[in-house]
Amino acid sequence: MRATLRWAHADLRTHRGEALFLVLATAGIVVSLLLAAALFGYATNPWQRTFSQTHGAHVWIHTGSSTDLHRLTDVDGVEAAAGPYATAATALSARGTRASVELRATPSAPAVGRPLLTAGHWLDPRTPDGVVLESRLARALLAGPGDILSLPEGAGRLTVVGIADTAEARYRPGEQPGLVWALPSAVHHPTGQIIGLRLTDPAETGYAVQRAVTTLGAGAIGEVSTWQQARAEAQGDNRLLGQVLGLFGFGALIAAGFAVHGAISTRIRGHLRDISVLKAVGFTPSQVVRIFLSQHIAYALLGAVGAVAVTEALGSRVTGRLGDAVRLWRVLPGHTTTQLVVPAGAVLFIAATTGLAAWRAGRVPPVPGARPTAAREVRRKRAARRGAGKRLPALMRRALEVKVPAPLVLGLHTTLARPARSLATFARLVLPLLLITVALSAWTTLDRFHRHPEQVGVPTALTVHTDREAGDRGVGALLERDPQVAAAYPGVEVAALVPGQTATIALRGLGTRGSPYPSTLAEGRTARGSDEAVAGQGLLDLLDVRVGDWVRMTVGDQPQILHIVGRSIEPENAGRVISTTLDTLRENDPGLAPTLFQLRLRPGADPGAVAHRLTAAGHDRLDVHATTNPADELSPLRGVVVGLILVLGLIGLVEVLTAIGGMVREGERDLPAWKAIGLSPRQITAVTMTAVACTALAAYVAAATLGTPLARWLIDSQGRSSGIGAGIAQGPPVFLLVLLGAATVLGAAALAALPAARAARRRLADTLAAVA
Repeated sequence: MRATLRWAHADLRTHRGEALFLVLATAGIVVSLLLAAALFGYATNPWQRTFSQTHGAHVWIHTGSSTDLHRLTDVDGVEAAAGPYATAATALSARGTRASVELRATPSAPAVGRPLLTAGHWLDPRTPDGVVLESRLARALLAGPGDILSLPEGAGRLTVVGIADTAEARYRPGEQPGLVWALPSAVHHPTGQIIGLRLTDPAETGYAVQRAVTTLGAGAIGEVSTWQQARAEAQGDNRLLGQVLGLFGFGALIAAGFAVHGAISTRIRGHLRDISVLKAVGFTPSQVVRIFLSQHIAYALLGAVGAVAVTEALGSRVTGRLGDAVRLWRVLPGHTTTQLVVPAGAVLFIAATTGLAAWRAGRVPPVPGARPTAAREVRRKRAARRGAGKRLPALMRRALEVKVPAPLVLGLHTTLARPARSLATFARLVLPLLLITVALSAWTTLDRFHRHPEQVGVPTALTVHTDREAGDRGVGALLERDPQVAAAYPGVEVAALVPGQTATIALRGLGTRGSPYPSTLAEGRTARGSDEAVAGQGLLDLLDVRVGDWVRMTVGDQPQILHIVGRSIEPENAGRVISTTLDTLRENDPGLAPTLFQLRLRPGADPGAVAHRLTAAGHDRLDVHATTNPADELSPLRGVVVGLILVLGLIGLVEVLTAIGGMVREGERDLPAWKAIGLSPRQITAVTMTAVACTALAAYVAAATLGTPLARWLIDSQGRSSGIGAGIAQGPPVFLLVLLGAATVLGAAALAALPAARAARRRLADTLAAVA
């Protein structure tokens, strides 16, 4: 044991830099995997915890005021019900902020879907105008207990008495109205009603909705929302962040394992004499294997423990979603288990990849230069005779004849003369470069979301909602009079039941045939004729249809049949959106008036300033807000991508250093011949630098060639699964790829310069002794 520790200490002193890089690479990988686990927990558990604590309903059904919803409580599979409650759609404003809301008349705290109070208290008859706000709505209105909210057109005021969390769909400006619980006396003019159903079997949600629609009739149902939709919305981009971290963390773990394997293999080839000495003084093959294996497991353990410590100490201090995820993750049941399993899995994986190389160290004979069998010795002599008589390939000889620099030719020949080792180095270096290319593609796609939102389904900058169906020419003219408004597209958005009546989708009528809405198309064409529409990927998947099919849906008791002529990029409502022109919807309902306007601004316009002017000009009749850009929710991905590139770059650096060490040691055998033909130490150094640069160049070309289409496929697959749809991926710009390639090649050559120069200046006697 003492001799083992002395050997490990001497080896560590000799290879400090390589050991440090291995520790840091392992730490970066484990941190990525731990943060991925935290984000997955943050994405799923908060909603699940709220759903359990509130005894949430699996289905919420909106209907008209005259529908008898009590019949649904007797439907097979319904365990309990919340309501029915009368509802009224209106708007609330406070401190100059305005939001669309749904007032829900709740006489008492419900047993199913009961709000989880976070501030204030529940409704009290002693405060008849008191309301409880859903927490996200309260943040949007900057409201808290005791604040006064105004109804439109002087209809009255409401007093906030409490803030509550809910497992239902939360407030989203322009998409989902905020939820407000109020006493029946505060809901003066109900426009509908709602009931929540808790099922005995949540997996049968679709079937339960069908039975409810059959019981009430399709025309009676206005909208259906399910627990799956609420959960998917709550998870949102946190799950995407977790998937990105997990994917790259797993890829980095594989790359690090291969890099460690290559490092040990190269080290063993360079320490054959030392290993022979160890065996000569009494070390058994198993002891030699344990020396190398335990040494690198120790590096991995040190990195893994450091990663856990850093995540625990600094993870919660990170601002934004990552910090929130780590803070919540600490109180979840599986936190301790994950902290043990993830580092242990990473260490075991690295140990498994290094086992083969360490096993090779145990097979080194105890006598330097000896071979285990006579047959292998015969093969070695035959190979030596073939190599002695073998000349440079004709192409390389021709290159020397035309005055191509000898270091360039010999460096290329050094790489090609050992195809097995060069190919192994090439393969290990390709993986981190491949993942870096994918990460750069993700960065470029995010940058495209920010800089050109019109290319990813957000062609307009502002959305204007009217508080009543008064979308006449007066409102449109008011909007277009603003000098910074380029176009105002009138429209309506209604909830429609899909065929089978198991879910609702968003049916939009935007623009007119004379002024069509500029949808971002990934497939097909725009809707120009009567009954034509474009649909998002989420809707196509939900209905199992394709571009060119006809679909039938129900709006109230009116059927609507549309021909899908294109697939649009739809970042809202999980892509479950079908869009046609306002003229098409008016064919079924001639009296239909626009209730919203999408505004396209002129280049350089300030959306905030325009929204402020329009709100003032509308005299409290308009609800103006910025159109949601999916890039706003994906901003944390930028920091994630930067961190991943650093970790992968560190792994690539370890592999380059390993390759340099191997080539320098292999070059020691050719050093006497190179000096014999008159090469100077500088030229010999250039030979090794060229060999390393050629390997790095080949690896980069392969990584860029494979990484760009792979990144497009991964990003488009994620877009398709989230409902946005394929067609959002953007490859990195050419100059960035060229910059990465130049940094890879020049960096590898620069790193090789110093060790190659040291080897080239060694005395000939030392070189012959080293290779003997």
